[in-house]
Amino acid sequence: IRSRYIATRHCLWWYLYIYIINTQSFFDSMMHACVKNLIHTSFKPAVPQWRALSSRSGKIWNVYLSGEIHSDWREVIANGVKQKNLPISLSSPNTSHEDSDDCGAIILGMEEKRPNWDKIGASMNNVRTKTFIKDADVVVVRFGDKYRQWNAAFDAGYAAALGKCIITLHPPGISHMLKEVNASASVVCEDASQVVDTLAYVIDGTLPDTPRDGDDFVPIADRLGAGNPNP
Repeated sequence: IRSRYIATRHCLWWYLYIYIINTQSFFDSMMHACVKNLIHTSFKPAVPQWRALSSRSGKIWNVYLSGEIHSDWREVIANGVKQKNLPISLSSPNTSHEDSDDCGAIILGMEEKRPNWDKIGASMNNVRTKTFIKDADVVVVRFGDKYRQWNAAFDAGYAAALGKCIITLHPPGISHMLKEVNASASVVCEDASQVVDTLAYVIDGTLPDTPRDGDDFVPIADRLGAGNPNP
């Protein structure tokens, strides 16, 4: 009986020893994981909390796309917004040239004189234009180099009068003719991808991986010196 008792006691001590070793190993693993996570979190370049919150605030940005209807610039912006998963609702005027010309005559009846025909159509289109510009957070105005977009210039002026943020989009070759319009814009872009990158930056703070000037880009602190010598 005594030998059985001793054997049982030795077994119990052995099991206890194994339990302690395993428990210690478990706690060591947990401690190692916690320390590793703490180090990783402490030294990883984190996105500032205010910046992360900006993209999850629940706000849907209303962006109105005004201007020429003869190229695919609206599709380029729409695809870029989708690819970047930006919280943006896009709107635009009726981009069917024929429908925008004839809408008034189709619905209200034809007019004998061209000015009257244009008047009833323009007034009907104006309901859509005014509503969307008033609701917009940002108004993008596109000017092409082939057609004179008088309507786009009017939209830019209307948006400016309402205090809207304006982004102009046009080839550099017509910058001089649009200098007054550009003076009222917050951003002047040369291609639609710049519009998408601008919207991504103002909404969630992200910048393109590659600067516009490529390898020639030099940060301002290196190029012109620190703006504040005593930050």
